[in-house]
Amino acid sequence: MTSVILGAIPFDGHVAPMLGVARRFVELGIRVRFLTGAAYAERVRATGAEFLPLPADADRVDADVVRETDGRRLSGAAALRDNLTRVFIEPAAGQYRALLEAIAAGPVDAVLTETGFSGAAGLLRTPGHPPVVVCGIIPLGVTSRDTAPFGLGLSPDASPLGRIRNRALAWFMRRVMFRENQEAADALMRELTGEDMHGFFLDWSREADAIAQFTVPSFEYPRSDAPANLRFFGPVSRLEPSTVATPDWWSELDGTRPIVHVTQGTLANDDLGELIRPTLDALAGDDVLVVVSTGGRPVSALGELPANARAAEMLPYAELMPRVDVFVTNGGYGGLHYALESGVPMVVAGDTEDKPETAARVAWSGVGVNLRTGTPTASAIGSAVHEVLADGRYARAAARIGADIQASPGVDGLAELVRALTPARA
Repeated sequence: MTSVILGAIPFDGHVAPMLGVARRFVELGIRVRFLTGAAYAERVRATGAEFLPLPADADRVDADVVRETDGRRLSGAAALRDNLTRVFIEPAAGQYRALLEAIAAGPVDAVLTETGFSGAAGLLRTPGHPPVVVCGIIPLGVTSRDTAPFGLGLSPDASPLGRIRNRALAWFMRRVMFRENQEAADALMRELTGEDMHGFFLDWSREADAIAQFTVPSFEYPRSDAPANLRFFGPVSRLEPSTVATPDWWSELDGTRPIVHVTQGTLANDDLGELIRPTLDALAGDDVLVVVSTGGRPVSALGELPANARAAEMLPYAELMPRVDVFVTNGGYGGLHYALESGVPMVVAGDTEDKPETAARVAWSGVGVNLRTGTPTASAIGSAVHEVLADGRYARAAARIGADIQASPGVDGLAELVRALTPARA
């Protein structure tokens, strides 16, 4: 029996896609041991996988860590630097020790970790390690001559001048902007393994046996120097019938007027005034139906709803998305792919974590409008929604990528890759 270890930092956006991997692997007869935070133990066990707890020094990622520092809302480069230190670098030692213990406890044919689980970089420097697959649950961030460095939210440019720009920015990111992050990552890796990061710390996945990117090529920047170990599998979480009950207003989604769906997801929804409320205000006088998911927050937190708005804490996406004409989102990678699977164009407003990169890909691929902020005005949202509804190119681009997603191999393809890496025990 093929046996694997999965690893994810204890953060919803990182654990959720790996739970989808675990569930399908178990169905395919693969033994799965899942290493993550204690808060996710029951969700891991519900997939049929065995839960392995992270040590305390690696089990401390939560919404406050990735959203705020000392009560201040961080965005852009400042947020990314802070997040990289506290989410990517500091927990790596505990993750690495936990991986070594799990490997010593029983046969392991492969280790699959999501991008943020940087302790696996230490494993790559440990003699006799099993094959390592890095699962791309956020936009691909490896350095390329054809793209600006990850985190800046800039479109790719492979022209001669563009490559000069990309090279200069890459130097600046490593030597200036992320210099302290790089030094900290190198020092930690030397302490763990006796070797540094072998280059820019965000490029560690280049040394893995495979990078399994959870999207399709049409939604990721082309790179003439792409790593040889890069593979695309499409999103591993696909739209499936939901157990979430439909609200009593569901029959109004009958196609008689355009449907605009807006949500801030299940994590970045402490302040519904960042995106949901401005969207409600922007479209209050329009002949559209605005459908809101609060991501688990009480609907009462929205205040009074306009006459053309309907809201629920949670909604069944498999049933909702095929009815939606425009998706207004803060750019979470998973939710965005749910929309694309159904060919839904979008308006994106996100400026924390990886969201500037996700939003930039929305604009580059032609599937929507990037508002370039996490706190857009009602006027900006309204203009963008009107543009997407009026210009059919957005819907056609989304439909094209949706077809690519539906044709992509998903978790079954990932399982084939794992077995190919470990033919002796597959």
